[in-house]
Amino acid sequence: MKNKKFYISNNLLSALRLLVVALLFSMACTVTAGNRPFPQHTTYTVGSIKPNNVTQAAMDNTVKSMWSAWKTNYLMPAGAGKYYVQYNPAGETVSEAHGYGMLLTVLMDGADVNAKTYFDGLYNYYKAHPSAFNPYLMSWKQNSLFQDVEGNDAATDGDMDIAYALLLADKQWGSTGTINYLTAAKNHINAIMLNEVNQSNWTLRLGDWATVGSYSKATRSSDFMLNHLKRFQVATGDLKWKNVTDKTYSIINTIYNNNSLSTGLMPDFVVLSTAGVYKPAGSNFFESANDGKYYWNACRTPWRIATDYLLTGDTRALPQLQKMNSWIKTKTLNNPANVKAGYGLGGAALVTYADNAFTIPFGVSAMVDSTNQTWLNAIWARGATSGTEIYYTDSIKILSMIVMSDNWWAP
Repeated sequence: MKNKKFYISNNLLSALRLLVVALLFSMACTVTAGNRPFPQHTTYTVGSIKPNNVTQAAMDNTVKSMWSAWKTNYLMPAGAGKYYVQYNPAGETVSEAHGYGMLLTVLMDGADVNAKTYFDGLYNYYKAHPSAFNPYLMSWKQNSLFQDVEGNDAATDGDMDIAYALLLADKQWGSTGTINYLTAAKNHINAIMLNEVNQSNWTLRLGDWATVGSYSKATRSSDFMLNHLKRFQVATGDLKWKNVTDKTYSIINTIYNNNSLSTGLMPDFVVLSTAGVYKPAGSNFFESANDGKYYWNACRTPWRIATDYLLTGDTRALPQLQKMNSWIKTKTLNNPANVKAGYGLGGAALVTYADNAFTIPFGVSAMVDSTNQTWLNAIWARGATSGTEIYYTDSIKILSMIVMSDNWWAP
């Protein structure tokens, strides 16, 4: 009997230990989980659609699996209390990648108990690499030794995503902890307005360095993050952001009506002509012979532009999105595998190969109405089965699929 009592006591003790561990784990999860944990299942604009060939739970699980692979491949420690996004095999990074990392870590909180730790580490890294033009902006590139290289200045796209991610962080975790996310966001947003907006034309500059010559009046279509602009206005109360939003929508429609009426495609870069009209940039204006075509920058526009419609119902770019959806479905015979990695604005393919950085964002634009349901389903299936590719493709893919699975939300 004595031995039996001892045996029972040991069982009880083991059970109690397991219970304590479970409670501690539960408490830890409770502490780290934010106010808007993944999955969110955001209700988008009435009439919009999502993939219906797969369950919501399956979509959520796909995104979680993609996040696990993304952070394993690209999210790296950068010294005590810091993380960075490795964007190439040489171990380098750019602010564009850093912005993607900050967006992903705050959006995936709830699916990852370390999300806030990663986010704060990314924040600390960004703060350690200020632009020479404004310390609230991020220097655009660092090497594997975390040294600023190729100019100590900023690129607008990375700064916009960093600022938006900070607004998301304020809503997710609040701003009463070690980092005041809201104050950091406002400082960053005000710096973007000061140094990365041409306040004569209310256009987004290529970076804080682009203040003179033809570059000062140019803009990059992949920076047309319309919901970012609207949330910047709400966060700061600065009505100048409405000027930028309105001008950006105006440029989209000018390019559509004058240069891509049959396709709805945007060029990588847009310039202001001597006649005062915005038009596609010429060959080798900034990056490549395809600067005025739908190429490696503009491939993000179906995601960037359509997201604002899904969140706010703003119809100013809806005709352009609908034309682009209609054109790409016809061009590819409704098969996402036929999307090529670049097109002229008239619709001619620039290359014979495919890349999911071009394919998957069309799934976000497809969400604007039900005529695209079969096409959207096919794009989701392609993204969900594509596996690991390269940093740029994988980043655009998961961010687009967060939107497609109804898990993007506005701060």
